Amino acid sequence: MRTLGSASPDLLRQSSESLAGRIETHTIGGLTIRDVGMAAHDVHWLRGGFPLAFLADSDADSVVWRKNIIQTFLERDIPSFGIRTPAATLLRFWTMLAHYHGQVWNAAEPARSLGIGETSIRRYLDLLEGVFMIRQLQPWHENLKKRQVKAPKVYIRDSGLLHQLLGIRTLPELLSHPKCGASWEGYVIEEVITLVQPDEAYFWATHAGAELDLLLFKDGRRIGIEIKRADAPRLTPSMRAALEDLRLDRLMVVYPGDQRYPLAEGVEVVPFTELGSGRQSIV
Repeated sequence: MRTLGSASPDLLRQSSESLAGRIETHTIGGLTIRDVGMAAHDVHWLRGGFPLAFLADSDADSVVWRKNIIQTFLERDIPSFGIRTPAATLLRFWTMLAHYHGQVWNAAEPARSLGIGETSIRRYLDLLEGVFMIRQLQPWHENLKKRQVKAPKVYIRDSGLLHQLLGIRTLPELLSHPKCGASWEGYVIEEVITLVQPDEAYFWATHAGAELDLLLFKDGRRIGIEIKRADAPRLTPSMRAALEDLRLDRLMVVYPGDQRYPLAEGVEVVPFTELGSGRQSIV
């Protein structure tokens, strides 16, 4: 038996037989860049992967659809799981998360802003992760004599919902927004994880400033992914530190250009366009 993320918990509970060992959970996401094609990249990034949001006749129509889906999700879907947190509270929290997108998580500030305890904040965070609306990218800890970041990074998984929560309605607004770089980073992370299907995925950072956006474990290999929204990425001390400290088999720097070129031994710059050309272009 295979269930989707939207499978009814009530139906599963009503089953007369135990499904232990006979059930497979298969998560189905929205439209990916391989589904829509690179020609639609800007629209896909702006509107996200929900089919009706992406296929809307105009950006304005897409905004209306995304506004309605957020409202429906908070007012009807969340309560159907037996969760009684007021929709207005969850919306305020979700909006705060949008401003934390791509940052290391710290529960103290949202807790103070909402006037609730950090335990409740963590419960809200786990709730939104459990229904696939956010991703908590966990930190990787290597056995190093360096102080390493131990808190997760938080991302809104669908770029269209992120932009809706940030009040971004058009591509020019997105390109001029302070969160533009973080938005594209999260967008690329979701595409890479969907494409590669890694065994495990993490980020890595030290308190000295070294950082790797994505550390993938795949078939016994360590693959580093650095995401740069720049015309011509260069090798940085942070990349060198990640390559050496994490013993990477390969480090790929994904950028929005159209030329693939090496930076150093084991380090290569890869255009985002190649994400649609097959798994071998990344791993």
